[in-house]
Amino acid sequence: MPPPETQARPNADPSLMRQVVAEMIGTFLLIFFGCGAVHAAVLTGAQQGLWQVAIVWGVAIMLAIYSVGGISGAHINPAMTLAFALWRGFPKNRVLPFVAGQLAGAMLAASVLFVIFGSQLDAMEREKGIVRGQPESVVTAMCYGEYFPNPGGVASGNAQNWQAKYMEWRTLRSGNLAFIAELIGTLILSFVVFALTDERNRGQPAAGQAPIFIGLTVAALISVIAPLTQACFNPARDFGPRLFASLAGWGSAALPGQDGLSWLTVYIIAPVAGALIGGGVYEFGVRPVAQEQA
Repeated sequence: MPPPETQARPNADPSLMRQVVAEMIGTFLLIFFGCGAVHAAVLTGAQQGLWQVAIVWGVAIMLAIYSVGGISGAHINPAMTLAFALWRGFPKNRVLPFVAGQLAGAMLAASVLFVIFGSQLDAMEREKGIVRGQPESVVTAMCYGEYFPNPGGVASGNAQNWQAKYMEWRTLRSGNLAFIAELIGTLILSFVVFALTDERNRGQPAAGQAPIFIGLTVAALISVIAPLTQACFNPARDFGPRLFASLAGWGSAALPGQDGLSWLTVYIIAPVAGALIGGGVYEFGVRPVAQEQA
């Protein structure tokens, strides 16, 4: 016979389907606001400086976690789902459904942004003489997938000098450094998430405040890493919009992108490795001390 508390709450845990839908909604919110800020900055000049884009991403994280965290935990990131499965006992049979929900939410958000910013995308491409799908169309594809170094400087060039800026940008690629930057950024994010959600951590924020500090962590990381790689830290954030862009006319300029493997190595493998390492560093290097002090 189940214990009394189980009898009192027979349907306490949401079903897998509801959790997957929650992950889809949470990731939609993240990408809609975050990539929406990128669209506004690149296409309209609406944002003044990197910090304004970064803080929108931070607020998007907070809103997503507060909105669906009580249902699915608001992983909204395949790298974090894998880290939770490895270090925190998240059921491994739920990893793939969660990742599928996250990718679906990211693609849906990208499609909505494509519709509402469609005229601005067309206007920028006409102004610069860009043919969507050609290599130089990274200038607008960057609103969806990510590139290194950040091609924002190319996008800001006027009609006369943007091609020169584009050629200069192509010479600055460094896949190894981009990989390291994404790995370190996601490692830090994962470490902080594990610390802020550890009930034995005496430095844990007050109840209900962890999403605020997670969001601020993301904003701070974007402020440092975005000039290098556009700051991914989340395979769904890059691959979902990148896949949508490849289907929406950007083709090989979006996927595989600037070369054949960076979409995989820099924006999927590096964040996953960083999240696993960051979670492990906390679980084995810090949490035992927190347990002793609890």
